Amino acid sequence: MTEEFAGAIGETLDEAVDEAVRVRPATALRPYVAWYAGYRQRGLPPALHRGLPSPYLTFILTLDEPLVLAGHPDPAQPPDRYRTLLGGLHTAPALISHDGRQSGIQLAVHPLAARALFGLPAGELSGLDVPAEAVLGAVAARLQEAVREAPGWPERFAALDGALLRLARPSGRVPPEVVRAWAVLRRSGGALPVAELARETGWSERHLLDRFRRETGLSPKAAARVIRFDRARRLLALPGPAPRLAELAARCGYADQAHLAREFRALAGCAPSTWLAEEGPRAEKFRNVQGGTTGPAPEWEA
Repeated sequence: MTEEFAGAIGETLDEAVDEAVRVRPATALRPYVAWYAGYRQRGLPPALHRGLPSPYLTFILTLDEPLVLAGHPDPAQPPDRYRTLLGGLHTAPALISHDGRQSGIQLAVHPLAARALFGLPAGELSGLDVPAEAVLGAVAARLQEAVREAPGWPERFAALDGALLRLARPSGRVPPEVVRAWAVLRRSGGALPVAELARETGWSERHLLDRFRRETGLSPKAAARVIRFDRARRLLALPGPAPRLAELAARCGYADQAHLAREFRALAGCAPSTWLAEEGPRAEKFRNVQGGTTGPAPEWEA
């Protein structure tokens, strides 16, 4: 595993704790999982965090307290508490509540790896948050127990590597055309029109839409929106002076600043300035994958 960033590991002051570490998984797992992010915090003000749309499935194993979702991307899904959570791709924020304490490990899972790791296409998880046990059965509980009992972050990540290597079973059922479409869309930053994407695969637009949605949970157009948004909000949250929104819009493929602002409100549920003030690099924020301030992430490799 290669450490990509670390927060104040083990630092305590007046019982406050702020631990954050992100690593890449074992090499053999990188076609399936982009990274692990461990977090443990104490002594924060109670807050409501926005879990934003991203190009990755969300897999969370809690450590000390359950994950409390006050709102789901699907508003029809009632609030709930989770020891483990598996979430599909979505185009609206989740609302995560904490009372000043939170801890766990979040895995950024490539959507086209859902069949290999979870035994189902990511389309079956689209817009949903479910206990991981509902998909993985007792494996999820054993995995959470292993990371809870490990003495530190390196041991927790090593336990994840071992368990996921045993779990991964390449299915060969993801059509290569969908793999190509996803890779091309990621490389374009979500800027490729659906018609051109269909030409890349040799399929009709309608057939591509059906198969792409089945494997990822989003249509190609919706996936492009999420990819653009994910890049924009990560660049917006980089340390240092915030970029001008007009420049950010041009860099990320939006028509103009107003287009970026509309998309941010639609996908994050608030204006860029509001999100930056509440969850940007200078804010006391939720230390999970989606709270990270790194740039755009690696693409799916297989």
